Amino acid sequence: MKGTKAQGTEIVIPQLAESLVSATISKWLKKPGDYVEQYEPICELITEKVNAELPSTVEGTLLEIIAQEGETIPVGGVVALIAETSADGAGTTNAEESGSQSADSGESATAQPAEGQAAADGSMRSRYSPAVQTLASEHGIDLRAITGTGMGGRITRKDVLAYLENGRPAPAVSDAKAVIAAVPAVPQEAPKLPVRSTGLHLSEEPPIPKIEVESSRDGGRNEYIIDVTPIRNTIATRMRQSVAEIPHAWTMIEVDVTNLVVLRNKIKDEFMRKEGINLTYLAFVLKAVVNAIKDYPIMNSVWAVDKIIVKRDINISLSVGTEDSVITPVIKKADQKNIAGLAREIDELSRKARSGKLKLDDIQGGTITVNNTGSFGSILSYPIINYPQAVNLTFESIVKRPVVINDMIAVRSMANICLSLDHRILDGVICGRFLQRVKENLESYSLDTKLY
Repeated sequence: MKGTKAQGTEIVIPQLAESLVSATISKWLKKPGDYVEQYEPICELITEKVNAELPSTVEGTLLEIIAQEGETIPVGGVVALIAETSADGAGTTNAEESGSQSADSGESATAQPAEGQAAADGSMRSRYSPAVQTLASEHGIDLRAITGTGMGGRITRKDVLAYLENGRPAPAVSDAKAVIAAVPAVPQEAPKLPVRSTGLHLSEEPPIPKIEVESSRDGGRNEYIIDVTPIRNTIATRMRQSVAEIPHAWTMIEVDVTNLVVLRNKIKDEFMRKEGINLTYLAFVLKAVVNAIKDYPIMNSVWAVDKIIVKRDINISLSVGTEDSVITPVIKKADQKNIAGLAREIDELSRKARSGKLKLDDIQGGTITVNNTGSFGSILSYPIINYPQAVNLTFESIVKRPVVINDMIAVRSMANICLSLDHRILDGVICGRFLQRVKENLESYSLDTKLY
């Protein structure tokens, strides 16, 4: 991943996956002159499959940024130069000396401006590198108790080690308050509304597409141009491929989820206290779908020209929407998880998707896609199949409606389940039976249903 030149060590784009040949620099997390720890992320990358952070392969001072934000670099291409720190802690070039007065005081000197920056900007406060997460996990540390000294308030590996050594955050709480008090007041952000854990996420974490204004000949501004990101380009390619190659058919069924609503309302608060996460309807839906696939395994298949391949593992691709893309992280072996386990997977994967922390393994291997379109108010949708899968199922909004039961009108909580199917593999009869089984499973939930 690196080569050494006289002026510093090259940091290059690694081979993130076998099929990836390039990556785009989304955002630099460090600037020239900053001190960088080994394995500390220096920039964010956008690939055609998933966003990722590029860690430094060496420890030292960032000398030069070669690839600018928005620039696409091939695998093996150089993005930055870093002056490595020698064994005695002194830098190998004069660039490091400019950020510190001596080898012994280098860390404190470079940490001071970082602390000020962290106090003024906490935008990176909740972004943890793999090295930091590993240390925290090994020692059972609550990272919220540590004050970050990295860019934007980011917690670095040295912050965690200092916390372990001293039994307190790297800068003491009183010192941190003093630093904050010395920084000019900045406008506070408006309180954010609660963010859903599935469906459309109205958060500011994912990068918003860059918009450029193109003026008309008379000087007026009448058009907006949005750069197509690698992920958006991949979505367009896959959707076009799906529609071109797969003969889509569509069907829908109505489900009475009144008992499910009563069950969830009764146990959701206790589940939140016990697990620390929200118990969504989607966890129950996934369990109902998984149990139905066990009865109709042909739903969990792909078309292979001269044969149909039925997958043994039920890996559910969960559609997670952000402002500029839809990502489908995968719940592996969903058939081996109970409702509580599915709820934990949903929460973890959706949070990772919103914060751009998904790994390539998180989005690979899906065999059937489920989308909670009801989370943003939809009552009817016609999903495009996630190629090369055979099925895309959506769970729509739960709406109270008058329903005829035993020749009497009652108000019930009703929801639609929509299914797009690959008509090369599946027909109306088998899909109708499959949806009926999903319906039966959802309507069979009661107060006696066990989560574990």
